[in-house]
Order: sequence, then C-alpha cells, then structure tokens
Amino acid sequence: MDMVPPKSSDRSYRAYGVHPVRDALDEQGDNLQKTSVSQEDRNETPNATTKNSTALATVSQLQELLELATGLLLPYAFQPLTAIETYLPGLASMWPFNISSSFNPSKDIHDLSGKVILVTGGNNGLGKETILQLAKHNPHKIFMASRTESKARDAIASIKSQTSQNVDIEFLQLDLASLPSIKKAADQVAAHTDRLDILILNAGIMAVPSAKTAAGQEIQLGTNHVGHFLLTKLLLPTLDNTAKKYNPDVRIISLSSAAWQMAPNIDTIVSTNKLIAQKPWTCYGASKAANIMFAAELARRYPQFTSASLHPGLIKTDLYTPNLEVNPIVRYGSLLMGGLMFQTIEAGALNQLWLAAGARKDEIKNGQFYTPVAKVHSNKWATNTKDGKRLWEWTEQELKNAGY
Repeated sequence: MDMVPPKSSDRSYRAYGVHPVRDALDEQGDNLQKTSVSQEDRNETPNATTKNSTALATVSQLQELLELATGLLLPYAFQPLTAIETYLPGLASMWPFNISSSFNPSKDIHDLSGKVILVTGGNNGLGKETILQLAKHNPHKIFMASRTESKARDAIASIKSQTSQNVDIEFLQLDLASLPSIKKAADQVAAHTDRLDILILNAGIMAVPSAKTAAGQEIQLGTNHVGHFLLTKLLLPTLDNTAKKYNPDVRIISLSSAAWQMAPNIDTIVSTNKLIAQKPWTCYGASKAANIMFAAELARRYPQFTSASLHPGLIKTDLYTPNLEVNPIVRYGSLLMGGLMFQTIEAGALNQLWLAAGARKDEIKNGQFYTPVAKVHSNKWATNTKDGKRLWEWTEQELKNAGY
C-alpha cells in the first residue's frame, strides 16, 4: 500500500481530465491514484492568496499524515515485531530480527503447466511483476486485465522479453468501476477457456476524491470490492469446472492492505450515504477491510477453492514522485526512512506470488489474511462471520439492484 493521499480539489479533478478516477486507474496500472498537478502545470501566477493556500495545504498535509500514521501504527502499540514486519521490511531482514522470508519465486514456484491465470491490474506495478514471475513457470495462459489496451500490449511485450517461456498472455479489457465492463471481461474469459486455476484480484484505487460508481457505490468500495466481487461471481462456473475437471487446487487471492485498520464499522461500510461522507483514507480502509471479509466469506461459502487476502507491504512506486515534489514532509521523511520502509515492486509481489503459486495447498489457511511473506496475521475482519455475511449479502443486493 502507499501512504500519500491525492488532493481532492476541483483543480485536481480538472487535471485528471473527463473522468479522474478512470484516468487514475489507467495511469497506475489499475492500481493507484495520481496526485494533483503542480502550480506550473496549472499556468498560475503566484500571489498572496496562492501563498496562503500553499501554507494551509502544508498544514493540511501534516494533519492528514499524522492521522494516517496514528491510524496505521496505534494498533501495533503492543506488537512491535509485527509492526516491524509490516512497515519496516528492510529492518526485519537485519539482525537481531531476521524475520523476513526466504521465498524465491524463481526456484520456489512449481511448474504451472496447463494452468490458466487471471491477474487484475496487470499492466503495471505489482500486477505486472506477478505476471512476469508466473510466466517464467510455463502456465498455459495468463489473462492480463487492464483498462487500456496500449499499455497492456506494452506490458505484455516487456514481460515476454524477460522470459524464455512462450506463454500466451491475453489482454482482457476491464474497468472495475463499470459493471458492464466486468460482465464483458468475464464473458471473454468464458469464451476463451473452460479453465481458471488462479485468480489474483490485484487491482484497486487508493484515497481518491469522493465520488460514486455508475452503479451508485462509493468509488473506492465500488471499485476495490464490488467490482472484484462481481468478477469473481461471474467466473465461479469456470473456477468450479476447473476444480472438478482439471485441478482441485484452485486459488483466489485478494490484495488488501494494512489500511484495513482505518476502516469504519460495518454499519458505515454497507451504507453508501455514511461511507461517502467519510475522508478518503477511511473509505480506502473500508475497501481494504471488504477485501479481507470477501476472501474469508468466499472460503466459507466455497471451501472447494483456496481463498486468502494479503498485505503486500509498503511499495516504492512512481506514485510518490509528485508527492515528493510538493510535500516537503514526505520528501524528507522518505530520505530518512525510505530505505527501511519502502520495498521494491519485486519484493512487494512476493506475498501474493507465494499464496498464488509458491505455497502448497495445505500450507495456506483458507480465508485468512497474510502479511509479508507467508505469515498468517490475526485479523478481526477475517474471523467475524457475522460481518462477512452481512457484507456479502449487501453486495449481492447492490448488484441485483443494478441488474447483475
């Protein structure tokens, strides 16, 4: 997960173009949101008002950063080793901790011959790295789900240039904020294969300005949870056929985040009016808690599949570049702590790679939440069957209301 929120001003919206959230999905490999443009990009002339606004923005950035840090760190007040594992992976690998994993996808992922894989948000970041590593182990086919075909084609070419395997990687048009797009993508999968062994729900947006999907859900919950819920629901016949006919080890992996700790209560999560009134990070936390509840409830309802959720760690991506330019707090904090806090994309993909293909089926605890790498983390959203059932039923009703 990443920790720097975009600004939610009208100027930010204009900078994104016609559809800011969709533009963000496209630009960040269906995974992360862009931040606001610089003053020079807006062709503005500095004046006293602008300077005052800048000062206020700095105070606002500090307040938001403090709220974020408190929300993420306070729950670990009495679990320092867990906090180190979660937020300081660089330190975790050092003496005297030595609690980092030795998982190496190159040698620890078994042969994937015959298997079909689908990864959402696959054209950039963690999704692209996940596809690259899986492609090296001879799968029959990989669906790369992405909004923009040109970027997906570039990513596919890049991946193929890095592996000697002649794997079939197919572009799958997918906008998780659009239910018709999700239905079309699921239909394409069903038309091209009767098998799906690994489904990695990797895509998402983060701390975006307040908005709703076309179907009426808060944009982050609607994209990160409802979109993936519908995709999985529509793919269930193919997943079930795979488990019965080809391979009993079918896996569905949901990318969550440590930001689940910032989620409001279930009453707010399942009330669009209440949720959309919250701050962007609270809404993001709600969507990440929903990812965990979904994975757990999926395991309870469909025990023939292996379902798990995960936190990938704090990942160093291009998302930080504009924030480093405009936010001195982030810039200097990154210089001081970045080496310990931020993982590379290669390291950030390890947890989902381990769950998707590195671990044996009997090594994974169905429905549980994992922190990097391969560590089960006690999580209230994974174990609360009442809330999991309530979210599932709310989501089904939302989709039914929208005609799905």
